[in-house]
Amino acid sequence: MSLDRPPSVCVVGLGYIGLPTAALIARSGAPVVGVDVAPAVVDTVNSGRIHIEEIDLAGLVQGVVERGLLRAALAVEPADVFVIAVPTPLGANHVPDTSHILTAGRAIAPVLKPGDMVILESTSPVGTTEALRDLLARLRPDLRVPGHAGDGADIAIAYCPERVLPGRILVELIDNDRCIGGITPRCARKALTFYRRFVRGQCVTTTARTAEMVKLTENAFRDVNIAFANELSRVADTTGLDVWEVIRLANRHPRVNILQPGPGVGGHCIAVDPWFIVHGAPDDTPLIRAARAVNDGKTDHVIARATAMIEAHPGAGVACFGLAFKANIDDFRESPALKVATHVAARFGPRIHVVEPHIDALPAAFAGTGARLCDIDRALIDCALLIVLVDHDVFRSVPLDERADKIVYDTRGIWPDQPKRAEGTPALKLAG
Repeated sequence: MSLDRPPSVCVVGLGYIGLPTAALIARSGAPVVGVDVAPAVVDTVNSGRIHIEEIDLAGLVQGVVERGLLRAALAVEPADVFVIAVPTPLGANHVPDTSHILTAGRAIAPVLKPGDMVILESTSPVGTTEALRDLLARLRPDLRVPGHAGDGADIAIAYCPERVLPGRILVELIDNDRCIGGITPRCARKALTFYRRFVRGQCVTTTARTAEMVKLTENAFRDVNIAFANELSRVADTTGLDVWEVIRLANRHPRVNILQPGPGVGGHCIAVDPWFIVHGAPDDTPLIRAARAVNDGKTDHVIARATAMIEAHPGAGVACFGLAFKANIDDFRESPALKVATHVAARFGPRIHVVEPHIDALPAAFAGTGARLCDIDRALIDCALLIVLVDHDVFRSVPLDERADKIVYDTRGIWPDQPKRAEGTPALKLAG
């Protein structure tokens, strides 16, 4: 593949990673077709609009669509490079579900030609790229597939996971280093040439299996460290201490960097990927498994505390601040905030007011509960109890004089100046 001639690219999956990736590749000058199974997504992209919320993405997509560099389709089309960015959810008993990847492989196989490259970006259990290779080899026996044909392969296959933070996806897709794992070294070098077209960060090559494990390791590391903070918050709760002050002072040690606790862990990566490692080595992962239990248990702890607080104040209005899995985004995947809010809504119905500035209507999970969506101002007027579940910037901006008379359960520590209320119930002892 020449750096001088833009390759044609087919991106399979136009979600939170696939659409930004397709748009950035198109901006580099390569013609891109994005494939998605949802007609509404295809129509939206082809009209130059977006179906997800991400900073600067709307303008980028509009620009590359208007220039004719990006279009969307329902079916895979011939291309020089195929990028797979489809979901890899967890099935029953935390078993990784790679069926979407293999379905994408089956769709790509009929249009492959010598010289093409297939790159898997979906977070995957170790060995998934090899499984994709074996599938393509079975479906296209006329092609010499790497790993089955020595150095004389007709196509290249590689794995290159994203390393992005929602809300900063476009910046980080460009600036972050990329770990590129090839089925063979030649595959890795060919993929390296492709990513250098639009990535400013360093591109490092390795094997496909190593790159798969690197991605899982990064997110398991985060999960374990968040679990420490969440466990510490429960200890501080039991002992009557302010966890935020404990962490702030402990972090003054030059070699200590404790993360911030919260209502649990959400998102498409950190709450899911550690299970991929556990599934692959169940007898060797007690720490990773324990971290998952701690973080999931923290959500249950928050539900119990919130429930006790609401029960202690019959008839009082309750505002749940935030539903997203992290600040300043509209992504609710695996969100502990959503889980907490739906639980209290199911129990306390019309008393629950939900404040989520990134949506226009409550998710379907609230149907029949009587809970209502409202803005910050209405919540501060109508509600005596405030439960902070997400640290959106707009929530941080609420001054003390607007909440001084409220009873607050702050799971994110965004209001350290909130006065402590009379106890009366364990739910009011500590925000953590």
